[in-house]
Amino acid sequence: MLRRFTDHPSSVNETYFQHMAMAFGFGGRMLLGGLACLVHGLCPWLCTTRGSDTVRGLHHRMVSHRVVQPAPASSRAVAAGD
Repeated sequence: MLRRFTDHPSSVNETYFQHMAMAFGFGGRMLLGGLACLVHGLCPWLCTTRGSDTVRGLHHRMVSHRVVQPAPASSRAVAAGD
């Protein structure tokens, strides 16, 4: 059971708490970017680039700068439902 908390974070070279902090940071930025999009929908002259800037920045942090290691075989079996 404990491995469920550590396998994925270790696959991206993070501890459980580092991964939690990253996830909370991403989630907070996504919420702010989403709210900016809603404001932009109501008032098109406001927040004209905030949503796209948020997506671009998060993509850069997650995809361009993260080193991912393959998950252990036990994690893949659990994810696949075996």
